[in-house]
Amino acid sequence: MLTLGIICAALAASLGEPAFVPLQGDGLSCTDIIIRDPFVLAVKEEGHYYLYGTCPTFGQKPFLCYTSKDLKTWSGPTRVLELPKDFWGTRDFWAPEVHVWKGKYYLFATYATDKGKTRRTHLCAADSPRGSFRPIGDGPQTPAGWMCLDGTFFVDDAGAPWMVFCHEWVQVQDGEICAVRLSDDLSKAVGKPQLLFKASAASWVKEEKDKITDGPFLYRSKTGKLLIIWSSFGRDGKYKVGLARSISGKLDGPWEQQEKPVFEADGGHAMLFKTFDGQLMMSLHTPNHHPSHPRFIVMGDEGDTLVAEQ
Repeated sequence: MLTLGIICAALAASLGEPAFVPLQGDGLSCTDIIIRDPFVLAVKEEGHYYLYGTCPTFGQKPFLCYTSKDLKTWSGPTRVLELPKDFWGTRDFWAPEVHVWKGKYYLFATYATDKGKTRRTHLCAADSPRGSFRPIGDGPQTPAGWMCLDGTFFVDDAGAPWMVFCHEWVQVQDGEICAVRLSDDLSKAVGKPQLLFKASAASWVKEEKDKITDGPFLYRSKTGKLLIIWSSFGRDGKYKVGLARSISGKLDGPWEQQEKPVFEADGGHAMLFKTFDGQLMMSLHTPNHHPSHPRFIVMGDEGDTLVAEQ
């Protein structure tokens, strides 16, 4: 039987990319796992944490998924995605996130065409966090003609679903974080995308023509403040996690940027989750060069900001 590592290696070879073969089995530590864009889904009913992420070399497919009961020892990886042969995306399998909506599990992830000229977010659905996830809708949910990545999920105060995503610097130079309303079944975008803010709005972002926005994730604080964490490169060249807060408390902002990032030690593409005992955690990859590993950081919710406690 082919292992996931062999599959990854074969697919990488077919794309002319360096092969990556992940360690596989039980009792893996975070230092055993080489992954980017780590996303954790805590399924309390099962007593399992699911860790999804990007293969570390050039977005090899399939996505990696590990499971754990304590965030310390992990099993896997397993394959969770099943795409039809005529699926439009053939490379740059990046940034998988799994969100629960109306009793189903939805995989938000980035894909690109053969030549990388089109990069967009497309949603897939499954009845289990283990998959198999299959595409929904007639095409990607990000705007046609836009270079996009890193879609994430948000539900507004009226209960309406949204996708928040990055409009890439490769197309707009000053990377953007945008939002678009989704249909109730999440299969398509409805309405026009809205600009939330640009990378240049943050004073800590590196001063150069091309400014990156990566990995947005939204969080409602204990005092009701709406926060976004997101990643870019700082003035020292290191990958960092910044924070913005909505002055209105609503998705359309306006958004103000916190002067100091919440994480500055060469890591990013972060997200937030709560452990089974209610502790707020931030998941990110560090360092931002190969090999990257998942790291889980205890976070303090101070109402209008977040503070790393370890």
